[in-house]
Amino acid sequence: MRVHYDQRGNTLTVWFAEPRGEQICEETGDEVILMKDTRGRVIGFEKLNFLPSPLADVTVVVTADALGAESPTSRPRDPKTLAGTH
Repeated sequence: MRVHYDQRGNTLTVWFAEPRGEQICEETGDEVILMKDTRGRVIGFEKLNFLPSPLADVTVVVTADALGAESPTSRPRDPKTLAGTH
């Protein structure tokens, strides 16, 4: 998993799999963009207007359905907590 915070653009980008040249991006309407592989599986997301704050927490929960059953990272894990607003 890769996590990148762009301080200038106020974006948080999280990759669950290696970014590849061929991707499909889908806006959710909640200032979140899903990155999918060519098979339609979510391999990452980008949160727009992300402003870290010590007073707020964002919990990211990734489900096996979102990653695809074949993904090695789809086994149950504890949610990861990231500081920020949503």
